[in-house]
Amino acid sequence: MNEKTFPLSRAELEELSRTYPTPFYLYGEKAIRCKAKEIAGAFGVFPGFKEHFAVKALPNPFILKILANEGFGADCSSLPELLLAEMAGIKGEDVMFSSNNTPAAEYREARRLGAVINLDDFTHIEYLEKNAGIPELISCRYNPGPLKSGNAIIGKPEEAKYGFTREQLLAAYPLLREKGAKRFGLHTMVASNELSVAYHVETARMLFELAAEIKEKTGIRMEFVNLGGGVGIPYRPEDKAVDLEELSKGIEAAYRNIVVPAGLAPLGVRIEWGRDVTGPCGWLVSRALHTKNIYRNYIGIDACMADLMRPALYGAYHHITVPGKENETLTETYDVTGSLCENNDKFAVQRSLPKIEPGDFVIIHDAGAHGRAMGFNYNGKLRCGELLLRSNGSITQIRRAETADDYFATLDRGAVGNFS
Repeated sequence: MNEKTFPLSRAELEELSRTYPTPFYLYGEKAIRCKAKEIAGAFGVFPGFKEHFAVKALPNPFILKILANEGFGADCSSLPELLLAEMAGIKGEDVMFSSNNTPAAEYREARRLGAVINLDDFTHIEYLEKNAGIPELISCRYNPGPLKSGNAIIGKPEEAKYGFTREQLLAAYPLLREKGAKRFGLHTMVASNELSVAYHVETARMLFELAAEIKEKTGIRMEFVNLGGGVGIPYRPEDKAVDLEELSKGIEAAYRNIVVPAGLAPLGVRIEWGRDVTGPCGWLVSRALHTKNIYRNYIGIDACMADLMRPALYGAYHHITVPGKENETLTETYDVTGSLCENNDKFAVQRSLPKIEPGDFVIIHDAGAHGRAMGFNYNGKLRCGELLLRSNGSITQIRRAETADDYFATLDRGAVGNFS
C-alpha cells in the first residue's frame, strides 16, 4: 500500500488559506529534491546520463530552477517552454526540443538556445534546413508502430502522429550527415503513466538494437539514446511504485548485451521524465462548498475540472483525503464535483470517503504533474495559483491565481465599447 499523506495539518491550512484562498496547488520542494536524487542515483551508472524534465508536466520556472540545481535539464515542446527553460538557467544541450508540426520560429529559437533538436518527421529535415539550418548535433524520434504496444493515455504507436518509421530513420541519418550534422541522437516515447518495469526495459532494448542496426547499415554512431518518459506513479494506494533500481539494472543488462558488443559504448543514456519527478509531490487543495443529495450524494468543492482535468479527460483516479478526518471511517459514498457546466466535472465517482461538511478541506493527491499545466478557462473559470512548501518549512507563492482582469487582458476593451 502507498500511504497518501499531506504535509500540512488542518490548522496550518486554515492559517494558510487566510492569505491564499482555496483552491490552490501546493508543491513540496523537499520531496521533489529527494525524487531527483533518487533518479540520479539509480541511473548515474550510465555514461552521459541526463534527465531532461518534461516541462509540460509542471511549467513553472521556480520548479525548473530546483531541478536544474539537482543537475536536471529540460524537455521542451514549444517556444514558451524553451523560454521557461532559459528563465530557469537551463540552456544548450541540457535542453531537448521535441515538438511536432513545428513552426519555423520555434526551430530558430531552439537553435538560438543551442538546444538539441529532436525531429519528428522526415519532411522536417528540409524544413529545418531552410528555416533554421541543420545543427551539428541532432536527434530523431522513432515510432515503432505495431512492434510496440502503447497504453490507454498515449494510445497505440501505429495510431500516433509522432515520429519516424524505422525505414525513414535509416534514410534520415545519412541525409542529415550530408547536410552537415556530425553528432546524432535517437529518441522514442511510446507510453504514458506505465508502471511496468519490464515495459520500460523493453523500450530501452528496442532503442539499443535500433542504434546498433543504424550503425551497421549506415556507419553512423549514435552519441546518445533518449528513452523518453512515460514512467508512471502509484495514483491508487494499492498501486506499486516503479522500482528505479530494478529498472536501472534491467536497462544496464540490455546495455551490456547489445550496446557493448555492437561497438557503440560509451553510448549516452537520457530520459525525459515529468510525472515521476513531481507528480506525487503536488496536491490540489480545495474546500467543500455544498452537499447535494438526489439520486446520488454529491460534494461540491471550489476547484473544478478547469483546475484538474485528468479525471474528466482520462477517467483518471486521484486519491482524496480530508484533513482532520484521515482516520475516520469511510462511511459515505460521494461523487466529488466542481462547478463547471459539464456533467463530467467530477474528481471522484462513487468514492468511499468520511462524512464531509461544507468548509472541510478536500485534498486531491498526486497532482504535481499534468495538473495546473492542463488548466483552462472554459465557463470563464479562472485558473488557481501555485504555492511552494520550501525545504525550510516556509511557503512561497510561485504563481498567483488568475483574476478577471487576466481573463479580459487579450481583449481590446476600447474597441468593444465602440463596436456596433
